[in-house]
Amino acid sequence: MDHLDVRDPHFANFVLGNAPLERLGDGYRWIEGPVWMADWNCLLFQDLPRDRTMRWSEADGISIWRTPSHYGNGQTRDRQGRLVTCSHRDRCLYRTEWDGTLTTLASHHDGRRLNAPNDVVVKSDGTIWFTDPLYGLLNDYEGGRQTSEQPPAVYRLDPATGDLRVVAGDFLGPNGLAFSPDERRLYIAETGEQRRPHPRQCIRAFNVSPDGRLSGGDVFHKVEPGYCDGFRVDEEGYLWSSAADGVHCISPDGRLMGKILLPYTVSNLTFGDRHRSRLFIGGSHTLYSIFLNRRGAQIP
Repeated sequence: MDHLDVRDPHFANFVLGNAPLERLGDGYRWIEGPVWMADWNCLLFQDLPRDRTMRWSEADGISIWRTPSHYGNGQTRDRQGRLVTCSHRDRCLYRTEWDGTLTTLASHHDGRRLNAPNDVVVKSDGTIWFTDPLYGLLNDYEGGRQTSEQPPAVYRLDPATGDLRVVAGDFLGPNGLAFSPDERRLYIAETGEQRRPHPRQCIRAFNVSPDGRLSGGDVFHKVEPGYCDGFRVDEEGYLWSSAADGVHCISPDGRLMGKILLPYTVSNLTFGDRHRSRLFIGGSHTLYSIFLNRRGAQIP
């Protein structure tokens, strides 16, 4: 199993000796926003620089699901199963309704435009949490060069009331995020400025209060080599994180358990398939998957 790097003996129980690393498709410019659609039995993901959302299924392979995608990046499903997407081009968070129409959920804060929402998760109470770095504004490749109107931040949106508030504002570049299975902890990637190594490039862990406030924010783990982009959490609270050399598995106490090695930088990933035990991986321009002896935490 030359695609595995075991750092802790327990990691050997997380992977399957007869489950290969599968290449599902390639030729994309940069894969983002993988989300499993269980009721459709398919995966949706973004071919971000081409401004299109792709669809993969075991039965039909890969096809274009939506174009344009408004330079969609991270996406997830809300408690009603509707797709919630971050848009670089339109600098907003939008929702796909059941009839296919699009509803803008958030585009401004305190009268100023958001930057370029990057990744998004939904809590069990229906609130939507998303990161808003500058990355999508810095060049024409992933949405179009535009001027920032406010600093990077992490936001919490209550779609029932429209209340949008900053929950963390001390980031250089907030990126991927995920709740622990009990939702008492929120992990957020600090990717920094990306253009050069920076000591703040890490995953931070925040405590989540019942009223939606965050506290703490200490460094949980520093992904090396490279920096963390996106990640997901399994049922027992282990993080499966993107990295420059593949996917890193990190224990709930911040230890590196092992790696799934890939030839390309990983952007993002998600659990899916029938039992949420198949890990779908965006490796730069190539889509991979691997079956694990783990199940992803239950999310919408």
